[in-house]
Amino acid sequence: MKVNKQYRLSYSSKAKEIVGRMDLEEKIYLMSGSVSMEQMLSDFKERHYNWIPYPAGGNDRLGVPELKFVDGPRGVVSGNSTCFPVSMSRGATFDQELEQRIGHAIGKEVRAQGGNFFGGVCINLPYNPGWGRSQEVYGEDSFHLGAMGSSLVRGVQDENVIACVKHYAFNSMECARFKVSVTADKRTEREVYLPHFKECVDAGAASIMSAYNLYHGTHCGHHDYLLNQVLKGEWDFDGFVISDFAWGIKDTVEAANGGMDIEMCHTKFFGDKLVEAVRNGQVSEEKIDEAAVRIVRTMLAFAEADNETHSKGVIACKEHIALALEAAEKSMTLMKNNHDVLPFSKTDTKRIAVIGELGNKGNIGDYGSSRVFPPYVVTPLEGIKRLLPNAEVIFDNGADTEKAKELAKSVDAVVFIVGYDHDDEGESVTNEDADFKEGGDRKNSLGLHTWDIELIKAVGPVNQNSAAVLIGGNMIMIEEWKQAVSSILMAYYPGMEGGTAIAKTLFGDVNPGGKLPFIVPTSESHLPKVDWDADEIKYGYYHGYAKLEKEGIEPSLPYGFGLSYTSFSISNAAFKVINDQITGSCEIENTGDATGDEVVQMYVGFSHSKIDRPVKVLRGFKRITLKPGQKEKVEIACPIEKIKWFNPVANDWELEEIAYDVFIGNSSAEKDLIKGMISL
Repeated sequence: MKVNKQYRLSYSSKAKEIVGRMDLEEKIYLMSGSVSMEQMLSDFKERHYNWIPYPAGGNDRLGVPELKFVDGPRGVVSGNSTCFPVSMSRGATFDQELEQRIGHAIGKEVRAQGGNFFGGVCINLPYNPGWGRSQEVYGEDSFHLGAMGSSLVRGVQDENVIACVKHYAFNSMECARFKVSVTADKRTEREVYLPHFKECVDAGAASIMSAYNLYHGTHCGHHDYLLNQVLKGEWDFDGFVISDFAWGIKDTVEAANGGMDIEMCHTKFFGDKLVEAVRNGQVSEEKIDEAAVRIVRTMLAFAEADNETHSKGVIACKEHIALALEAAEKSMTLMKNNHDVLPFSKTDTKRIAVIGELGNKGNIGDYGSSRVFPPYVVTPLEGIKRLLPNAEVIFDNGADTEKAKELAKSVDAVVFIVGYDHDDEGESVTNEDADFKEGGDRKNSLGLHTWDIELIKAVGPVNQNSAAVLIGGNMIMIEEWKQAVSSILMAYYPGMEGGTAIAKTLFGDVNPGGKLPFIVPTSESHLPKVDWDADEIKYGYYHGYAKLEKEGIEPSLPYGFGLSYTSFSISNAAFKVINDQITGSCEIENTGDATGDEVVQMYVGFSHSKIDRPVKVLRGFKRITLKPGQKEKVEIACPIEKIKWFNPVANDWELEEIAYDVFIGNSSAEKDLIKGMISL
């Protein structure tokens, strides 16, 4: 049974009948997390956070099941589960079907771990790639975020697990996330920061998590405009809202009246305080009834649709590990490949140097709430050794540059493994209730560490068979050192089988088909400036590739870029409007001698607009696999609804009746696109 919105709403009458039989305390208990702050902090130190699903609500007397929360998004946080690549890595696949399959696997493991709720659909938009937690999202573009996030929602909920979309909204800073008030004008809000949330709601997401930050001076956890007016009103969201954990709400009355349905993961402001607020008239009982019905309706619909057994045997099973490997392989993004140095020859490469301290490290992402504890992690060094059992694979941590240079001279191929780990970026937890800190924003630089830059510049030129493999959760600057190596491969945080995927890509068992889900600028100054410790910040309308294009600045590498070990030609582009959709089509042919994947991308441009609009925006993509010589027609459709602009004066979406540019190709760069035009 698919628990779609129509199915859930069919439980409305039953939910109202059940809620009508509850007293006030029982209704408010539904709105309350059941895990103490002490227990959560103890879990962090003794086993790990969310070792078992965290419960909230429920009512045994009336048959309402508890909410059992499991975090994400790189897999199931509870127990020892499959660790998929981080969302940014999966965003680089541009493969919605793959992301939906990952959702199915995650949903099954949530159930097997005893949960029924997955709090791991993270789709916040990074205003600047320095945001430490941006590894948990799919990229910089709102359309892409919505497409990938909604695919995860569908996959998870197909397994009768509630998918929770987070963090609503404007959560794109770590170090200041508990205090910062974000402001944005109405067009920026509606066109840039909210569309991906609406896409997930439209896909049927049954829960939303609010954000820690404030928006226009009001905490997102008690934000009447965001929660009541937009989410539940305009978007007709039928599910329930939960707070971000522990510090997500700050006031009983404001939160309850502002649209918060469940305080997670413990009860600090709801519970007895909310009972008192109702009894003294500060919160109406009708408001409590509305929240209770939303919760009961959703919990019953998912529980009664779930008629399968959930064996522990599915956790980190062979099929799910194979899926994690597939995702890692499809995410590998080839940024540079001078003289076709890659793939290295497996037969001719007898001695290989793996240089850099990350080469021998299981590096799967940050140590915050998204951390997954898989049964094992394959390091890059292990991956190469397993792939080439008869070769001599030599590891050097790169601390002694002269030693590394001599090693590089003596081998057939050099692989630098450089970038970040959990100490450099990730979720930051700094609060009066917590005495530990991990990760945070990249405050000082978006480039490699100084020692990595010096290592590559000194050692890279001594051997032309060289590749730099980048590990990290978002864009890494390359300008200072890119000429010192022949090839660059972006591996992101590739999950438990990451080392296997890296090795197979370097040596040609995998043809890289990933695409950059962000722009790589030539200077950090081309990106929006952010004070990571700010009390208040304004998010502008332009960021990422849209900003550089508007300003006429050429990037180092464009959005959607990625090389291959084969070549493709795109031809015979055509654009038309059919049934309220803009449709772009083209023929794509593999003109090389290896099977490979290409991501065909469609953009819509606004050169004829009478208002301030981007040069162009992504409005469709499709990944395709082609054998040598194979040619196929690709068609991509975009609803006209998605090219409207938000008129803040009319407070509504409007369609300009103008000619629109339409582009189809394999990156956002003009040279990689075929341009057409349609009129509306």
